[in-house]
Amino acid sequence: MNSYQTGFLRYAFARYAASVLVMLVLTGLAGAADGKAGEQIYRKQCLNCHGPAGEGSKDYPHVLAGDRSVAQLAKLIAKTMPEDKPGSCVGADADAVATYIYDAFYSKTARERNRPARIELARLTVRQYRNAVADVIGAFRGTAKWDYDKQGLRGEYFDAKNFPGNKRMIDRTDPVVVFDFGTSTPAPGKIDAHQFSIRWEGSVLAPETGTYEFVVRTDQATRLWVNDNNKPLVDAGVKSGNDTVYRESIFLIGGRVYPLRLEFIKAKQGVDDTQKEKSRPPVKAFIALEWKPPQQAAHTIPSRYLMPARGGESYAVSTPFPPDDRSLGWERGTTISKAWDQAETDAALETVDYVSKKLNDFAGTREKAADRPARLRAFATKFAERAFRRPLTDDQKKFYIDRQFDTTPDVDAAVKRVVLLVLKSPRFLYREVGGGPDGYDVAARLSFGLWDSLPDDQLLAAAAAGQLTTREQVTRQAERMLNDPRARAKMRDFLHAWLRMDHATDVSKDPKRFPGFTPDLVSDLRTSLDLFLDATVWAGDADFRKLLLADELYLNNRLAAFYGASRPDEKPAAPVLPRRWYLPMTPAPITAAVDEYRKTKLNPEQRAGVLTHPFTLSAFAYTGESSPIHRGVFIARSVLGLALRPPPEAVSPLAADAVPGLSTRERVSLQTKPVSCMTCHGIVNPLGFTLERFDAAGRFREKDAAKPVDASGSYQTRNGQTTAFTGARDLAKFLAGNEEVHAAFAEQLFHHLVQQPVRAYGPERAAELRTAFAANNFSIRKLAVEIMASTALTPRGPVEKTAAPVKTGKSGNP
Repeated sequence: MNSYQTGFLRYAFARYAASVLVMLVLTGLAGAADGKAGEQIYRKQCLNCHGPAGEGSKDYPHVLAGDRSVAQLAKLIAKTMPEDKPGSCVGADADAVATYIYDAFYSKTARERNRPARIELARLTVRQYRNAVADVIGAFRGTAKWDYDKQGLRGEYFDAKNFPGNKRMIDRTDPVVVFDFGTSTPAPGKIDAHQFSIRWEGSVLAPETGTYEFVVRTDQATRLWVNDNNKPLVDAGVKSGNDTVYRESIFLIGGRVYPLRLEFIKAKQGVDDTQKEKSRPPVKAFIALEWKPPQQAAHTIPSRYLMPARGGESYAVSTPFPPDDRSLGWERGTTISKAWDQAETDAALETVDYVSKKLNDFAGTREKAADRPARLRAFATKFAERAFRRPLTDDQKKFYIDRQFDTTPDVDAAVKRVVLLVLKSPRFLYREVGGGPDGYDVAARLSFGLWDSLPDDQLLAAAAAGQLTTREQVTRQAERMLNDPRARAKMRDFLHAWLRMDHATDVSKDPKRFPGFTPDLVSDLRTSLDLFLDATVWAGDADFRKLLLADELYLNNRLAAFYGASRPDEKPAAPVLPRRWYLPMTPAPITAAVDEYRKTKLNPEQRAGVLTHPFTLSAFAYTGESSPIHRGVFIARSVLGLALRPPPEAVSPLAADAVPGLSTRERVSLQTKPVSCMTCHGIVNPLGFTLERFDAAGRFREKDAAKPVDASGSYQTRNGQTTAFTGARDLAKFLAGNEEVHAAFAEQLFHHLVQQPVRAYGPERAAELRTAFAANNFSIRKLAVEIMASTALTPRGPVEKTAAPVKTGKSGNP
């Protein structure tokens, strides 16, 4: 290239750059002009109600903030604003004021600019506190590792009462405990029908946190131990009276494994007259082991929650706590109340009492052992280190350990002081206090994110070895941790929150309109939904879209009969037991038989995953009628992630008999017709109408009020385009491919795991999560790993406003 050509190119490039600069300046000036016009319109027509910066006013206290796009805002303004003269701000004016509102204070970007999100100092949530204390104690006893491939309980059958070892005839794994022996024997030719005993041992997994009622049904002597190897939960070892049902309750933490032992003795009690008994016909005998989990009816403990291996006890703090703040959609430990402070003090005292009763076992010593003081000191040191999630510094060891042992000759009292002092320390109660941005902080972020608890031995070892410094190292640990039942329990809790199941405390229906919709059936529906969620997340590719698109349900006999389904002859979700193990339904002292769940197609051309699962449809409905509003709010808030304001006042639905002849859709449209209602109902109603082919119990229907059901609906996307669809499957296909839905799910899971605002990790973090979600084919498991891998290495910077001051002791608690 010669000098002339070079000079010409330089001249041409300069002219091009200048023209681009002019265009940018003109565009900016135009945008500024539009913004200025929009601001003028806002101050003239909107400021009195909404305030100078959208903060609201006395007459209209709602903050002007949300997630609509500029196009969506402009359409809303043109249709409903100003309130005293709707329709007077349209066209270019509506576009201009919408742009101003969006850029100034309405959008997420504007809110972040005006008030940037920060990683907040947070105490342990109630769930984290219970888990953390359980794992501190668990460090001193063996725990059973849950084996998903081995289910049921070990059953030992003895040809005598009282379980003599030389009379054990059978040693096998029983999937469940549901036996009606009648007058027969468990093993003809081996075990006498007049007198025998059985011991079942293993572990039980609690799928969620709460009070569990264990139920033993039998007409013989029995005892049941749960999470206590010495004191039975049910003690009917001496049979008296005609009782055949024994119930006792215990508080268990979700995702944890508890030892279980059940004993059954068929024999005449008192004087041993075995030979005389054998001359008489054998009496009948039966036994069943059931439980009543939180918000469910009593039923046989399924084999998927039983394991033949037996582990150590797991401590569960039973002190009641006030609920954590969930105003932002996830549990937050950012506030301190007197009630919470009192609860954690009571829980610490409860733990001190528990430790003192089992101290010798924990410390590996005996009461009169010469090395007992040294072993108790070592126990106290390890207790503090596990609670603080890192080794103690010299100063901390002097304060927490040495000072307590050196100032009293009573070593038991010293241990009590250490336990109380540690559990009251901010280093235990707060997520990150002191220390530094090192591997131990990374380990704690991982464990609290995925388990709501403390790091395990592998995480602590990796931290000590400097093997938690790269994204690859953190990713490997997160992938390992997902296999733990605690991670599955936390994921289930998230999905329950996503589906608003925590609000569905009463799913009853009008018995006249829906005979058979009983509490037992509702419990079955919960189980059916949980089986579907577990299968989607923990089997195969964990594709999020299957939650919306699946056309199969898990149904047992009772559900199949109610919903009119024919179950295929295929592998069930729970093992099918030999028919001889089933309990007769009538007559029988036991009311529940083993009823397996199978994957079944039910109205496959109409069903669409969680959107049309009978539990969600029933939960978002009234006792006698469907509710497009409740169903639409669920889709808008949970699935699309929209921030809908609550209604200004509670309004009862328009009763069917008040306007006879109208369908549910027509009644809802009539009641929400006013312009003031359509701000939200313009979004909610069209979404909810798509599910109108399902009644209040979630059964498919073609007609409502003797009219063909109109299941058409629509949604205005963020670019202002309206998408129309008819029926649930049409809606589900739209949602499954919609970026708003993907982003909303990723953001909600982030908040549930990290318990911090996603934008505190950078303005682009939410978009990056959505991109990574799509790149991994929408795998829910990989999304959880991505969230933890991208946050565990993020240092916690200075906090401008803390939840509460971190107190130190008067004596200089380091």
